[in-house]
Amino acid sequence: MRDSTQSAIFGALSNELRMSSIANNLANVNTAAFKKDKLAFHDTFVRFAHDYLVDEKTYIRGKKLFPEGHIMAKARLSAQQADLTQGSLERTGNQLDFALSGPGFFTLQGDAEMLYTRAGDFVTDADGMLRTVDGHPVMVDGGPLIIPQGGRIEVDGSGNVLVNGQPAGSFDLVDFTDPTQIERVGSNNYRMLGEGGGAPPEDLTVSQGFIEKSNVEVVTEMVSMIETQRAFTMYTKMMQTDSDLDNKLINQVGRPTV
Repeated sequence: MRDSTQSAIFGALSNELRMSSIANNLANVNTAAFKKDKLAFHDTFVRFAHDYLVDEKTYIRGKKLFPEGHIMAKARLSAQQADLTQGSLERTGNQLDFALSGPGFFTLQGDAEMLYTRAGDFVTDADGMLRTVDGHPVMVDGGPLIIPQGGRIEVDGSGNVLVNGQPAGSFDLVDFTDPTQIERVGSNNYRMLGEGGGAPPEDLTVSQGFIEKSNVEVVTEMVSMIETQRAFTMYTKMMQTDSDLDNKLINQVGRPTV
């Protein structure tokens, strides 16, 4: 296989990953508090033995013993993480909708571990327990919150909860200063990686009756999609050109003459 074909394959695969990320961002443009994915790529260099020689000449006017160093770069996906920049707030007037302004997350009770989300479009189940739309209980002072049938809930900017005018605790809010501490697990939720935990948020405000919109910019994503599609097409054309050259070498140049 030609080196150019290998480089084109790696380039096409990298752009395929980029296109999948862009498509996922656009699909969630109307998802509450969705955070777009960011991808980072790095070059992996393939070196030959003579690339490491400082000077292969036996004397200053001598001929080089090896050809010029040839280094091939192949792109690899090096990082994929959520862009946690703030989305705009939209008023809904629903007493169970909450938006976070600033860095931080709501804490949820997952099936096997604690989960975290920015999406505050909560609901109540038949028992009055406050949950996310996918069914995870929202943590208030380390436990679930029960709202009586027809009850009134009020939340101040610090996340303190009143149910029918009586204190019911505070939302378990947490902040992760390093975005690499968390990873997306689906349904707009995140989980923590490694040991330790998040820190109490320092500059976070809870707004009741609002939801945070996604931070996906449609125009920017569409431009990136066009760029990615054109790059992918370029790499596939490169592979096709290499294939045509190989066929020509086999069928014409290598044909015996009479």
